[in-house]
Amino acid sequence: MNLEKLYNLILTPWLILGVLTFFMLFFITAPYGRHNKKMGLMISGKWGWIIQEIISPLTFGYFFLVGNSIKTPAMWVFFALWIGHYFNKCLIYPFRQKNAKDTSIIVVFSAIFFNIINGFINGHYLGSNTLVQDQYINYFESYNFILGIILFVIGAIINLKSDEILLNLRKNNDGYHIPQTFMYNFISCPNYLGEIIEWIGFAIMVWSFPAFIFAFWTIFNLVPRAVSHHKWYQNNFSDYPKNRKVIIPFIF
Repeated sequence: MNLEKLYNLILTPWLILGVLTFFMLFFITAPYGRHNKKMGLMISGKWGWIIQEIISPLTFGYFFLVGNSIKTPAMWVFFALWIGHYFNKCLIYPFRQKNAKDTSIIVVFSAIFFNIINGFINGHYLGSNTLVQDQYINYFESYNFILGIILFVIGAIINLKSDEILLNLRKNNDGYHIPQTFMYNFISCPNYLGEIIEWIGFAIMVWSFPAFIFAFWTIFNLVPRAVSHHKWYQNNFSDYPKNRKVIIPFIF
């Protein structure tokens, strides 16, 4: 089976699996981070995170670069945003963590599989679909590029600022605390909201089925996890703010 057939075969089932995963995660909390539990062989949380997350930029970058499409300036912007996001996520963020808990090898392999699929479908679309190169000529003035990159930057700022607050709270390695500043005044998981906004912005900017699938998968993964975080805070801190929402200020 060639890559094009594999690419076309994966897309719809991958989206359906994302929908099923979304509903499943409301009943089964993903066992990592503060929800961690021992499931078979364990690995360092820091190195497990690096291994699983670095797969995405490697896979995306490989299929983008080796494909035979002519890369327009806009396509290089897409490439830079994807690689830049994951450079922080897999090479900067984990080394700043002071108390990363061990994680299950099963969780790491699940994340590797997830990142291989998303990296492949998006990298292959941009790298090997020779029709898209015409779509992205003189693209910087298009409405979806402008709106998309604005949303991506806003999401990145929210994500990075929120992560910075959490890292500072845990730098003394003295357990969890209630975040009190920035968007934590309104929601429990602004870091997740920021990442969702980033990839929605990316999908609008690229305007492709694979990019929207990735945005949907980000929502499918992070919204149930935000609900689990919110409940965890409520169960572990009697003084947790009653009016704080889960992931959307004033709404949910």
